[in-house]
Amino acid sequence: MRKLRALVVLAAAVAHSQPTSTPSLKDAYKGLFRIGAALNTAQFEGRDPIAGPIIEAQFNTISPENALKWQSIQPGPETYDFDQADQYVAFGEKHKMFILGHCLVWHSQTPAWVFQDAQGNPLTREALLDRMHDHIKTVVGRYKGRIGGWDVVNEALNEDGTMRQSPWYRIIGGDFIAKAFQFAHDADPGAQLYYNDYSLENQAKRKGAVELMRRLRAAGVPITGIGLQGHVKIDSPDAGQEAATIEAFAALGLRVNISELDVDVLPRTTRSDSADVSTTAAGTAQSNPYTNGLPEERQQALAKRYAELFRVFVQHHNSMDRVTLWGATDGTSWLNNFPTRGRTNYPLLFDREGKPKPAFFAVLREATRNR
Repeated sequence: MRKLRALVVLAAAVAHSQPTSTPSLKDAYKGLFRIGAALNTAQFEGRDPIAGPIIEAQFNTISPENALKWQSIQPGPETYDFDQADQYVAFGEKHKMFILGHCLVWHSQTPAWVFQDAQGNPLTREALLDRMHDHIKTVVGRYKGRIGGWDVVNEALNEDGTMRQSPWYRIIGGDFIAKAFQFAHDADPGAQLYYNDYSLENQAKRKGAVELMRRLRAAGVPITGIGLQGHVKIDSPDAGQEAATIEAFAALGLRVNISELDVDVLPRTTRSDSADVSTTAAGTAQSNPYTNGLPEERQQALAKRYAELFRVFVQHHNSMDRVTLWGATDGTSWLNNFPTRGRTNYPLLFDREGKPKPAFFAVLREATRNR
């Protein structure tokens, strides 16, 4: 039975790997910016016969969904596990892609022990800085010259633009961000270093982020770019907000990346549009209306939304390095379980069978609209 299942998977992979007439996003956007996707473990290990050929054909930059997060790569104080991370980097090198590291310092998916001593008490500032330094030096150093850019600090701001009261901030203080960037730069002076966050299109949070980036730049902190995550809704933020956000950070001399793009087409189950992973909400039948497929009118609305976004990106391509989609196909998107588990979402450019959606062709058209 196990052998039969393996043959079925292999046959599916061969079928999906056959040459097709589907054009390539990475080719269409050559000369503008890189186009990428976030990969899960099955994809970079070659166990996803649907997404695998899409990733190889369509994208020239990759991000890891979880393989380089602290809980994955250093689960214990003296324990590093590089197996998945090594496979991820090898996949990117095999396909000659620009490889991203995500992410070094974050309040989520970081084990509690990181912030505690052997007795379970909070670490001192100096001890936590030492722990941060050891982790960054070890991880970034291992992939020096191989991983081209790192999300050094992830989601350090509240929705109102103030500093999040994370364990990093409470124990070290506000300079934990500057320290993290310096440690990363010391470990690999050639790598691009990013601050990454969601909802930066919202005025209050954007203002706080711009002021933070201005202070860091003025202090000589080696930050080279900003990651606008891009977890957006079908109806917000609008094109004007997207453009203003890109322009605000570019004016500081930062390179701008759309680092985690997807478009939520389902009804809201929370009052907030936040992409905070701790947010959860109960669902109803009304909140999961498309279990049997996305109706054509919603497909066209999604295509129109993607076209609107990419039109802004193309207009600002001189300030941008890449646009990365947070996933390859609808079936493996995190939005099937966020903020409400078990829903059927359709946020990406390829459907559950790996077929390009109207949104895919809308994005292709934007690449050539003004060329």
